[in-house]
Amino acid sequence: QVQLVESGGGLVQPGGSLRLSCVASGSTISINAINAMGWYRQAPGKERELVASISRAGNPNYVDSVKGRFTISRDNAKNTLYLQMNSLKPEDTAVYLCNAVVLWTTYWGQGTQVTVSS
Repeated sequence: QVQLVESGGGLVQPGGSLRLSCVASGSTISINAINAMGWYRQAPGKERELVASISRAGNPNYVDSVKGRFTISRDNAKNTLYLQMNSLKPEDTAVYLCNAVVLWTTYWGQGTQVTVSS
């Protein structure tokens, strides 16, 4: 079992920045077995979409709409996943959730709200 807790969301003006964090906890065996991790987002009335993912080795992938603005990173020693979000736009408004893949199981956090508005 792996528990994921996100933080760092909030209200920001267009063009602003936020840094999201996702801390993983659980048994040592489960934590050490975490492979890929990712950030998803879900806006009201829309389907959940992948924003960015990162392999255990640190190789990132991004959805086109955030390339050049968002940066995903992870600190395996701290069991923490990050998402640095710059040049935020109103269309980035959503609940942001992190996930972690452990063998054949995907774990999800509860999410953190990001609202981009003037």
